[in-house]
Amino acid sequence: MNKTVYIIGVGMDGASTLTAEASAAVRDAEVCIGAGRVLSLFDLGDKPSLVSYDSAEIAAYIKASPCGRCAVLMSGDCGFYSGAKRLLPLLDGLDTRVICGISTPVYLCSRLKTQWEGLYFVSLHGRDGNIARAVASHERTFFLLGGGMTVGTVCRRLTDYGLGGTKISVGENLALENERITAGYAEELCGAEASTLSAVIAENPNWQSPRSCIPDGEFIRGDVPMTKAEVRCVSTAKLDISPAHVCWDVGAGTGSVSVEMALRCGEGRVYAVERNPDAAELVDRNRRKFACDNIEIVTGAAPEALRSLPAPDRVFIGGSGGRLEGIVAAAREKNPASIIVANAVSLETLNRCVSVFGKNSEVTQLAVTRARPVGAHSLMTAENPVFIVRSDPR
Repeated sequence: MNKTVYIIGVGMDGASTLTAEASAAVRDAEVCIGAGRVLSLFDLGDKPSLVSYDSAEIAAYIKASPCGRCAVLMSGDCGFYSGAKRLLPLLDGLDTRVICGISTPVYLCSRLKTQWEGLYFVSLHGRDGNIARAVASHERTFFLLGGGMTVGTVCRRLTDYGLGGTKISVGENLALENERITAGYAEELCGAEASTLSAVIAENPNWQSPRSCIPDGEFIRGDVPMTKAEVRCVSTAKLDISPAHVCWDVGAGTGSVSVEMALRCGEGRVYAVERNPDAAELVDRNRRKFACDNIEIVTGAAPEALRSLPAPDRVFIGGSGGRLEGIVAAAREKNPASIIVANAVSLETLNRCVSVFGKNSEVTQLAVTRARPVGAHSLMTAENPVFIVRSDPR
């Protein structure tokens, strides 16, 4: 029996925002499938239906169904954080047809009389995310909310990270009878109570592209050692960090390397591991200064503190406390393909790094000399040389 499966974006309300093509597909389908909220938008009469948003369950039901025309109803558009992404591969071999719908950002922008082109999209539907980092590095950011992530949560996060002046536009219950559009600044909306069916557009005219090689003087300092700018720049370059990477900074100190990593992995996460409480406090102050809410502070000694962390893509070891072998072993156990970079200032530490990293180690010596004014002249003052050791996957 020939079977056709229509995966349909039903827009905002399944009525006024439903396209004519989608309406015809729903009408002609022999069975309709979707989450309860989505199916409730339609008068299906006696037509068979399955209430589910589980892709595996839906695929199994369709394959077992005798119906020749099946309609799977998805809220909004099938190409915007939709279950269609997981469902389509499970229907391989069947005649599948995707019908687009009106997505939440398109609808909200039309209500705000603005363009959706150029928006940076972040889904916070049932998950946490890098809210401050996204807003700090983009002029206009769209957040899809849901679950425990509320408008107040977003605004409090932005305010905590120095972005309270961000303009916020909130759309609640879009296209429904109780639709509401609210606008204000993040610091004003920290206590906002809004529907869980909400979306937010954050506008930050003071956004900046992610930086690199931040001058030492911009970091909040204490009596904690800090990796200097030139060494940070080369070390992070050796790590070759991508936007979605998970990174460990072991022996985070002031958090200068953590910040540099976090700016490079704006969609990922940095775990700053530090056993000194005073240093951990500095990491917190610096992550807030640079709006890096994608830095998570882990207070404790490595390698024990690494056991509960997610597998790293990249690892920087600024200080090992004499436990380099255990730290490397913990990283390799979690992800054998991770790249590890360590800094050494003594020959003994360099030899230990090469011994632990093995034949796949790459050693770079960096000797920095800075000019300082002496009367009418400038004299060069050398910093201690630093060895940067990189270990590639075995």
